[in-house]
Amino acid sequence: MASTKRSHRVGLLYSFALIVFNIISFYTTGTVAAHVGEIKRPKLCKASQKKDELKVGLTLVGRAASTGAVCLDGSLPAYRFNRGSGSGANNWLLQFEGGGWCNDTSNCAFRSTTRRGSSTLMNKTGEFSGILSNKPWENPDFYNWNRVKLMYCDGASFAGDVEEKVSGLYFRGQRIWHAMIDDLLAKGMDKAEKALLSGCSAGGLATYLHCDNFRELLPNTATVKCHADAGFFLDAKDIAGMYFIRSIYKSTVTLQGVEKNLPKACTSSQPDPAQCFFPQYVLPYIQTPIFVLNAAYDTWQVHNILAPGSADPHGHWHYCKQNPVNCTSSQLDILQGYRTEMLNALETFKHSETGGMFINSCFCHCQSEDQDNWFAPNSPKMNNKTIAQAVGDWYFERYTVKEVDCPYPCDQTCNNLVFT
Repeated sequence: MASTKRSHRVGLLYSFALIVFNIISFYTTGTVAAHVGEIKRPKLCKASQKKDELKVGLTLVGRAASTGAVCLDGSLPAYRFNRGSGSGANNWLLQFEGGGWCNDTSNCAFRSTTRRGSSTLMNKTGEFSGILSNKPWENPDFYNWNRVKLMYCDGASFAGDVEEKVSGLYFRGQRIWHAMIDDLLAKGMDKAEKALLSGCSAGGLATYLHCDNFRELLPNTATVKCHADAGFFLDAKDIAGMYFIRSIYKSTVTLQGVEKNLPKACTSSQPDPAQCFFPQYVLPYIQTPIFVLNAAYDTWQVHNILAPGSADPHGHWHYCKQNPVNCTSSQLDILQGYRTEMLNALETFKHSETGGMFINSCFCHCQSEDQDNWFAPNSPKMNNKTIAQAVGDWYFERYTVKEVDCPYPCDQTCNNLVFT
């Protein structure tokens, strides 16, 4: 009976939220985080910007220096924290920030002069929207939780650890992860009743890598789950038949001492342990319930895994990557093949009893922090569910959620990215 009443209340909340959103106008602009080496970044992406978005300040982890848990440049790591209230006072949502990787000392040195490598250069305040929003009509299930954004300043998805400095740089992502968790446990997370570890892009990859450890660090009585957005980077050949992304990951793992922090069950099963930086090889060993959110035509992957500049020196894919309507029939066939490869990599997970998935056929990258994509009248939908509804239904076990979209261009609800 209690479950029925809760489902009814949630349904009313969603209905109210959609009514409110139908009254509000959304202004869309934004950028995707810069990446390294030959890896290019799209110039523009569709994202919501609203004047009334919650602004959250930066909290430095003061005790991190004692364990050497520092950013690339040696500055203290940081997070943004908005405390929960009411029924969410003892519930916690941690969101890993994304922003690519650095795989050699030159691009790590450059990164250390940006906000992705130094907390001294991070914005003093940041906006919380989508899954981090504090408004029930924007984020019905998690709006009043303790919501934390873990700022990214190490360049290896919070997983590296090298004791000595390398060319004046600190590779300490794993220590940063533990320092942040220790700081948050002292602020009340040790009493967590419910928790969700989430992340986008490189932060989505961090979610796969740290999901089980997160479960271990929280009270045994807590309900702990994970949600990885746009982090399912495929170990796939590019259009020239080369594994370009494999070389990037391998050099990142080697430079930053990541291998020892990768899940042991995975590394013991792979001829090259560095392969366990790819989520498809880690996912089968994750014991904690996890939700996989990914676009089948993830624009970052299309730009940097499928058709990187090194594989397309004459720019035959240039216009196709800008806008899918520009793709030739043969290019569309290749894109459909990439989608199939992603679905094949998720085939076993599709039968997981505790896992959830939402694989839509959109051309985008990172959907949970963008309000238009997370929960709005114009949000992507499958079976008439937005991403926010799907994740909430899965987390609270209202429904089983294993949504896989039909191939492009059938889904008319997508907010496809168009680059200029």
